[in-house]
Amino acid sequence: MPTAILTGQPVPGSSIEGDLRSLGFDVRTAADTTEAETLLAAVPGDQRVAVVDARFVGHEHALRLGLTDPRFPLAAVPGAVTAQPAGRQALTRAVAREHSAGGGTTLLDDLADRVVTALDADGCDVHRPELGSLVATVPTDPQARNEARQAVAAVDDEAVRLKSAVKSRDGFFTTHFISPYSRYIARWCARHGLTPNQVTTASLLTALIAAGSAATGTRAGYVVAGVLLLCSFVLDCVDGQIARYALKYSTLGAWLDATFDRAKEYAYYAGLALGAARSGDDVWALALGAMILQTCRHVVDFSFNEANHDATANTSPTAALSDKLDSVGWTVWLRRMIVLPIGERWAMIAVLTAATTPRITFYVLLVGCAFAATYTTAGRVLRSLTRKAKRTDRAAQALADLADNGPLASFVGRVNPGSPDAPLLIALAGTAVLAVSLFSGFAWAPVAGAFVYAVTAGQALSRPLKGSLDWLVPPVFRAAEYGTVLILAAKAEVNGALPAAFGLVAAVAYHHYDTVYRIRGNAGAPPAWLVRAIGGHEGRTLLVTVLAAALTASQFTVALTVLAVAVALLVLVESIRFWVSAGAPAVHDEGEPA
Repeated sequence: MPTAILTGQPVPGSSIEGDLRSLGFDVRTAADTTEAETLLAAVPGDQRVAVVDARFVGHEHALRLGLTDPRFPLAAVPGAVTAQPAGRQALTRAVAREHSAGGGTTLLDDLADRVVTALDADGCDVHRPELGSLVATVPTDPQARNEARQAVAAVDDEAVRLKSAVKSRDGFFTTHFISPYSRYIARWCARHGLTPNQVTTASLLTALIAAGSAATGTRAGYVVAGVLLLCSFVLDCVDGQIARYALKYSTLGAWLDATFDRAKEYAYYAGLALGAARSGDDVWALALGAMILQTCRHVVDFSFNEANHDATANTSPTAALSDKLDSVGWTVWLRRMIVLPIGERWAMIAVLTAATTPRITFYVLLVGCAFAATYTTAGRVLRSLTRKAKRTDRAAQALADLADNGPLASFVGRVNPGSPDAPLLIALAGTAVLAVSLFSGFAWAPVAGAFVYAVTAGQALSRPLKGSLDWLVPPVFRAAEYGTVLILAAKAEVNGALPAAFGLVAAVAYHHYDTVYRIRGNAGAPPAWLVRAIGGHEGRTLLVTVLAAALTASQFTVALTVLAVAVALLVLVESIRFWVSAGAPAVHDEGEPA
């Protein structure tokens, strides 16, 4: 159980002790700094501890935000500071310093705030949540206390908490058609003991049932699939809202949240393709194309953000124009809709599934995603060309990790480095050679093209990716690898080749998403042994071309299936091990809608 040390003279009629107990704290009272330091030392090192001024006046949710969020080692609101195990040493040191400064007998007025000042002076990262209209203050006289209590009474604590459960930036469909009621579902779930992870799992199961319904190939099945897909999306919103409402963030929840959206959507694509096949329509190539396009879109997003989030002098006229447009109401929603975020995308897929055919659904999805990808990529290219940003070593390393070069490309980069000023051009040149070879008509030409591609991949990453457009290198590699699998499977022209290719790309895409979320959590890329074991993007591309050239069409299909299973097993086992381990970061996406 976490412990709260209440400091200073108790105030008659104060609710602070009851509020802390309702938040799950074991409350202890300290009469002076000596006792505060003793109580702090007595709290087990693996438990959260808080130091709270007894004169505190404020909303219970302000205390909840400041003292219970599991994502931050150190956090504070006016009159209260908390530390998780990772921040205990810094808090103990700051309290000891205040004890020494006061001679050990000074009353504890303002101790919490003085400790926060000391932590800041030590360079510690103390999280301070945005309270908005919530009150958190330490009055120094009866009049100020009365005014603070009136301010608390004037703001509905629960209404603010419920509003804050909704993601601050979301798409038009989610904001106006889901969140107005999903937040109440989230509150009901939280009050009845349901966790975000349980709701996330329910969302996945609902989406899988939707995919199964689509796989029936009947009109009734398609209608049910569309309805269930929307239900799955509602639950997908609810899980994050529970986490924000109850501050129940976890490492396992981060992994589930980071991966299940893609698993649900791509499983649904497979369900549509199976349903179409029952009606005699083969749309596996469209399903795989949609998955490739969507994954490449996300890689563009991730690469651009990683390249620029900590860059210095990170401004441009294009970015200024974008910010200006975001200040006008209708342009905000229009810009959020045309990028086809998950809410709009799933709503469109659900309606099209129920009303049309899988082929039409995929055609519209491909056109919509292609337009969205063109719009967002063009805007980011313009920003990159017009800003004078200096990218950090961390950003360059993140791009190199996202590139996913394997042992072959790494060896080439060491012995035959490319031009330091043209990594993107080198990557594009290698991809172009590979593309031409795939359509050359010669059986072994793709093998030669893949070899050239592997060499250029090594040359492209032989220097740090710090150029203005170098963030495009990882998306180019994703498109090259996934596209190669699609083209060669389509050219095999046998039943099962494209479904096997779908499975392989899905397994590799999971590995790439897993890499992204590890980087976002500042945990680095997956271990080097895993990247070597699955070959890197260039190794897998070369292997697939060799298999296509050396085997018959039916044998190639079997080989793709075996490769998909092997890659999936390796990346899933390592990913699960990482995300359920104690050291994995709790990463939750509060930014752009996916």
